[in-house]
Order: sequence, then C-alpha cells, then structure tokens
Amino acid sequence: MARCDQGYLCDVCGDEVEDVTQSDLYLNYVIGLIPTRQLPSHPERHLRCNPVQSQFIVDPDFDPIVVEGPFDKRLLAVEDRQRQEQLVTRGWRRLQELPGLGLPIAEYPLAEFRARS
Repeated sequence: MARCDQGYLCDVCGDEVEDVTQSDLYLNYVIGLIPTRQLPSHPERHLRCNPVQSQFIVDPDFDPIVVEGPFDKRLLAVEDRQRQEQLVTRGWRRLQELPGLGLPIAEYPLAEFRARS
C-alpha cells in the first residue's frame, strides 16, 4: 500500500493509527501540549501505546490503564493526579466527538487552548 493510502503509523507498535479517536498525538494537541505548527513533526502513537498519559483517562468508555513504577499516577499528590485526570479525560472525550463535528483542525483543542495553537 502506498504511504498516501495509509494513516499515520504508531512509532511504538508500527500499526496504523486509524483515526483521531485513537491518537495520542491529537490528544496532546487537544489538551494544549502541541501547537498546530508542530503537529507534522511529532510522532504518532495509539493512546494505549502511551500508557503514561493514557492512565489519566477516567471514563466508563475507556478501559483503565495501570502503570507500575515511577510513572504510576497513584504516586502523585491527589490534587495533581485529579487535575491531570480531569484535563486528559476532557481531551479524550473531545477526541471522541471530533469525527462527527466537521471542524477545522484549528478548532480541535479544548476552548482554553485554542488561542495558543
């Protein structure tokens, strides 16, 4: 298959990241960690291929991820963990709605991050 016929490949597992709802790259964009102009230069991953970030998604429609070791969210102060869970979960929920919204990429981020992009 020609490269133009494929989506972006995950730099962890090598499989195609089929859509934005599975994209760690776009989650980072939606939550303000990556500006628009840097999207093409950042690696793509499946959400589950970045467990350190995905462990902060707390939603009944997302199977929880547990990270053992120094990056385990349970080792964070309660306030810091809750703040990160709220942000990443809001970002993940935004990703889930994006395919049906028909928005330009500049409007993908959460409202508080749109001006920064």
